Amino acid sequence: MRERSTGQIEVVGGMDLGDKKSQLCVLDTESGEIVEETRLATTEACLRRRFQGVGRMRIALEVGTHSPWVSRLLEELGHEVYVANARKLRLIYENRQKDDRVDAEYLARLARVDPRLLSPIRHRGAAAQADLARVRSRAALVQARTALIGHCRGAVKSWGQRLPSCDARCFAAQASQAMPEALREALEPVLEQIAQLTQTIRRMDREIETLAAERYPETQGLRKIRGVGALTALSFVLTLDDPHRFPTSRTVGAYLGLVPARADSGESRPQLRISKEGDRYLRSLLVQCAHYMLGPFGEDCDLRRFGHRLIDRGGKAAKKRAAVAVARKLAVVLHRLWVTADDYDPFHALNTDSQAA
Repeated sequence: MRERSTGQIEVVGGMDLGDKKSQLCVLDTESGEIVEETRLATTEACLRRRFQGVGRMRIALEVGTHSPWVSRLLEELGHEVYVANARKLRLIYENRQKDDRVDAEYLARLARVDPRLLSPIRHRGAAAQADLARVRSRAALVQARTALIGHCRGAVKSWGQRLPSCDARCFAAQASQAMPEALREALEPVLEQIAQLTQTIRRMDREIETLAAERYPETQGLRKIRGVGALTALSFVLTLDDPHRFPTSRTVGAYLGLVPARADSGESRPQLRISKEGDRYLRSLLVQCAHYMLGPFGEDCDLRRFGHRLIDRGGKAAKKRAAVAVARKLAVVLHRLWVTADDYDPFHALNTDSQAA
């Protein structure tokens, strides 16, 4: 989290952010009594009128669509802001009497007692958010293209034929040649959209390459790992935002949901799937990189050898489990390279063991 100043705080507030209206509950810090309950328009002008020029407050927000810009605005106005991870707060997330007023009061009371109970998250800066939006827009276009390709394949399959297997980038051209004449009139508009999406995605790929090279030079060191391209390196840097907020590189795997979840109770130690917390898109990119490293075109390195040792053990879904394990280690290596700015050594573990021997 950002540095908190030590100024005197006399009131604590909780805001349940809504798309049009937000509920505010303000408590007296000493007594815990409610001193204000009101609804505010979720606009910059309204929030400025309410919070500008007043005494410094500690304000708790629930993470959501509006929390990034609202938290930046309130901090700009001099207030101490915490963005609560509601999924960590069963008090709010599983409340059967869920109500905006109740949620706002819960947030305020937790912030009054101990802000750490909110499991506060950190929002990235405005510039990083804008750059990450470009990456996510590309992902949305790829998802739309995949859905349209699936529609075409399904329609042709229901006609008793199949379209040839090919890369999504050349699907429109190849599918047009193999299209049944009876379906051509219906599917040609879809193929045109697929071709247009492919051109747009290619243009965005070039823009992402330029953005990574010009504004985020640290991505160049991460791309020395074969299988990690500009998209993954840039997504990694923008998602983590500040590498120094992680005490050790090993914690990045847990932050991205690539470690097994835990449900330890007494003597019970069940083996669970990975937690899948954190950023889903970055996690999927890292797993894709891991599949490439373990595939026929991956170069020989510590990560590849580690993954193949897991595959050789066999067992149910050995390849999938190995890919996730490699993705977790890859996240650790990427963070370490980012922090230290060292050159990537594909056989770092092997060389370290040799020197120790």
